[in-house]
Amino acid sequence: MGWFDRLKAGLGKTSVRITGGIGNVFTGKRRLDADTLEKLEEVLITADMGVATAAKITAALAKTRFDQEITNDEVRQTFAADITAILEPVARPLAVRSDLSPHVILMCGVNGSGKTTTIGKLAKQFTDQGKSVMLAAGDTFRAAAIEQLQVWGQRTGAPVVARAIGSDAAGLAYDAMEQARAAKVDVLLIDTAGRLQNKAHLMEELVKIVRVIKKVDPDAPHDVVLVLDATVGQNAHTQVETFNAAVNLTGLVMTKLDGTAKGGVVVALADRFQLPVLAIGVGEGVDDLRPFSARDFACNLLGLDA
Repeated sequence: MGWFDRLKAGLGKTSVRITGGIGNVFTGKRRLDADTLEKLEEVLITADMGVATAAKITAALAKTRFDQEITNDEVRQTFAADITAILEPVARPLAVRSDLSPHVILMCGVNGSGKTTTIGKLAKQFTDQGKSVMLAAGDTFRAAAIEQLQVWGQRTGAPVVARAIGSDAAGLAYDAMEQARAAKVDVLLIDTAGRLQNKAHLMEELVKIVRVIKKVDPDAPHDVVLVLDATVGQNAHTQVETFNAAVNLTGLVMTKLDGTAKGGVVVALADRFQLPVLAIGVGEGVDDLRPFSARDFACNLLGLDA
């Protein structure tokens, strides 16, 4: 199965919710009146596109087609074009800079977001591109996270900097920076403990990790990536807001899109925060995490071919 088909399958639940909802509004041609627009807006909101973004998309449709006859297919084509326009400015793959040694990527997110697995998949992709990678097991709270990262290290041939459970995460990040510099690796991926955005002391620890990294390289971390579980829907907004305020995010990775009908949240986040969406995940396999394509995503949400 090619990536477009995997993406189509992964976004199936969200697509069914949106296309099914539009299908319920339209049984053939229908005049686009205020009532129809309201129903279409509700369809987008049920897929977690958010009230503001749903209103923006339906308003754009009204601007060109209000009081005219319109079909289900025309609505989907127009929505896909408008969603693509929202997503295109943020569709930016995670690019490793060759002038940095290492390019430091700090990964953060709440527990269960798929952060450690995402690090492993990125490590595999970077090593497949011929880049040297080092991993830092900065989630010092969970033995499972350290073990998981060590497995990915063995799988990808990437050395893993780890310490005992309960060790100081900032100290580990400092050691990892020193070792990565000495080894002249291309990429250093630093894991951090999964933390709830409402736990102030855990957010402070994340800020401390960034501060310590800057002691070794004032320009690092070069990327601060928030991994988001798409199944949380609108709760993702609070996560982005809180983490961004603490550590200045440079991009987002959306995981678990295959397990939810809330995939519209990607559009809402893009519209509100304009943070780069670096990659999306639609499955467990290493190839199920790929750079984000605005057009492919929009087409699959609306059940259209690219």
